[in-house]
Amino acid sequence: MTSTDETTRVIPLKRPFTFKRWFSRTGWRHLVGIVMVIFSAFPLLYVLSASLNPQGTLTGSNELFSRVGFEAYARILNSPDAPFAQWFGNTILIAGTTSILTVFLGALAAYSFSRMRFTGRRAGLLTLVLVQMFPQLLAVVAIFLVMSTIGDLFPAIGLNTQIGLIMVYLGGALGVNTYLMYGFFNTIPSSIDEAAKIDGASHARIFFTIILRLVAPILAVVGLLSFIATTNDFVVASVLLIDPEKQTLAVGLYKLVSNPNYADWSAFSAGAVLAALPVMALFLYLQKYIVGGLTAGSDK
Repeated sequence: MTSTDETTRVIPLKRPFTFKRWFSRTGWRHLVGIVMVIFSAFPLLYVLSASLNPQGTLTGSNELFSRVGFEAYARILNSPDAPFAQWFGNTILIAGTTSILTVFLGALAAYSFSRMRFTGRRAGLLTLVLVQMFPQLLAVVAIFLVMSTIGDLFPAIGLNTQIGLIMVYLGGALGVNTYLMYGFFNTIPSSIDEAAKIDGASHARIFFTIILRLVAPILAVVGLLSFIATTNDFVVASVLLIDPEKQTLAVGLYKLVSNPNYADWSAFSAGAVLAALPVMALFLYLQKYIVGGLTAGSDK
C-alpha cells in the first residue's frame, strides 16, 4: 500500500497598502531624492535665468525667467573686448591636454608602484600623500617665480605660455591621481601579469594591451575630474597667463564682472552656461565607463 503525503500550500495574505509602511520602507528615499534634485537644479536654473536677462544686471533675477532674451549671448559672442571664442578654445586645449597627460602619466606611475618592487617605493607613496596636504594656493608665489626663471632660459615653456600652465597642472595633479589609481590597480589580480610574462610579454605590452583595458573606469574618473578642475581653475591661470588672447574662460569671464561700475552679469552667466557644455558632454560620454564598468573592470 502506498500512501501519498498531501502537502497543503499556505498562501500568505497580502498586507493592505498603507502610506506609513510605504514611507518607512522606500518612500523617504524618494523624498530625499526630490529634495537633492531641487537643491542641485536651483543654482543651474538661476544662472540660466540670469543669462536670459536682457538688462545685463541681476535686478529682478529672483523672479526666474520673468524676462527672456538672447542679447547676453550675442554680446558675449560678438564683443571685441571679450574674445569668448578664443578663451573657449584655449580652455578646451589646456583642459583636454592636461586631462589626457594626467591619465597617461598617472597610470604609468600607478602601475609601477603597484606591480614593481624597488628602493624608495614606500617612501614615494607616502610622499605623494603628504604633498597633497598642502593646497596649491600656498605655492602660487613659488610657481610664479619658477616659471619666470624658466621663461628667461626657455621662453616657450615659461611665464605667459599655455605649455607652461599645462606643466604646472600636471605637477599638481599627478600625486593625488597616482595614489587614486594605485588603489584601483591593486584590485587587478597579479596572476594576469604572471600569465602574460610566461607567454613572453614585457611590462610595456602588459600595461598597454591588458591593464589599461581593465582599469578603464578609474581612467575615465581621473580624466573627468582633471578636465573639470582645469576648466574651473582661476588662481593659477590668472597668475601665469597675462595676455588676454592666451587666457582661459575662468580668467576671461571674470573681467566681465570685475568692474564695480558696470558688471555685465547676464553676459557672465551666458558665458558660464556655454562653458559648462563641454563638461556636460564629456560626463555623458564617460558615464558608461564610470557607472557601468566600475565593478566589471576590476573583476575581469
